[in-house]
Amino acid sequence: MTSGKYLDDLLVGDTFETGGITLTEGGIVDFALVHDPQPFHVDKVAAAKSIFGGLIASGFQTIALTFRLFRDTGVLTGTNLGGHGMDEVRWLAPVRSGDTIRARVTVEAITPSRSKPDRGTVRFRYQSYNQDDVEVLSLTMDHVMARRKAGKSA
Repeated sequence: MTSGKYLDDLLVGDTFETGGITLTEGGIVDFALVHDPQPFHVDKVAAAKSIFGGLIASGFQTIALTFRLFRDTGVLTGTNLGGHGMDEVRWLAPVRSGDTIRARVTVEAITPSRSKPDRGTVRFRYQSYNQDDVEVLSLTMDHVMARRKAGKSA
């Protein structure tokens, strides 16, 4: 089912706001045990002695949740064909148990494919914020997006 935005529906500067998700201590530890088992993600005692002064979420978890939040808006439903990669990843502030993060995603560039007219690349700027409006993550991600068929309009 296609209900998302096609490349042709987007304009540079379009911005999408997501809902939020609250992280729990168990969720932070569970993710980190599998994907990023550093002491400040999995061990409360070690985390308290770290530069963070307590347990924090893995930055990779923050990226994954941020993408999930954007996906849940429906913008990408049926029109996102994959990705080319991420750039400019910056973890700007720690995310802790009890924090609620949300994202703002902005279209930075649109490049129709020269060789494949059914698609193109959209560069999105992802910015995640906690409940206090502190920016905790910033990155750009290039999505391969479907184009509308010739003769069809929005």
